[in-house]
Amino acid sequence: MPYHDMLVKLYDLDYDQQDISALKGQGIEIRKPIGPEKYDLLLWVEANFSHSWASELDTALSNRPVSCFIAQYKTSILGFACYDATALGFFGPLGVIQSSRGKGIGGALTKACLMEMWLKGYGYTIIGMVESQGFYKKVAGAVEIPDSSPGIYRSCICYKPDK
Repeated sequence: MPYHDMLVKLYDLDYDQQDISALKGQGIEIRKPIGPEKYDLLLWVEANFSHSWASELDTALSNRPVSCFIAQYKTSILGFACYDATALGFFGPLGVIQSSRGKGIGGALTKACLMEMWLKGYGYTIIGMVESQGFYKKVAGAVEIPDSSPGIYRSCICYKPDK
């Protein structure tokens, strides 16, 4: 099944912080990582997701300001989200470890990135090669971009259309 890109109208989103506050009440913090965490985060993403996503996180961590957020419980990383990592104006990747899914962490990470993009002056964002269209429709009102598969990834050595 081909994955399509999706488009989000950043100017139409509700940027309340209730989901982030609710997670904080459970001891889960949504925050930006700092420099000393870079290599630990890259290793964590590669171990839990993929080498390609670690590469995108590396780009986001190298941006100034950093263009990613993490979800953390005590000293454990539960998830991460990036923007301006694949290309300017793109959101993603987003990853939450299996044991922490269904708690609102992915939505909170997504909204944190999208709000920051809006505050930086973006009107829209593109979410590339979306596997979970229902999630992004619900969280961000995303709509599919027709004829967008494989999109910007078509020449990427990490793109494997047979998978």
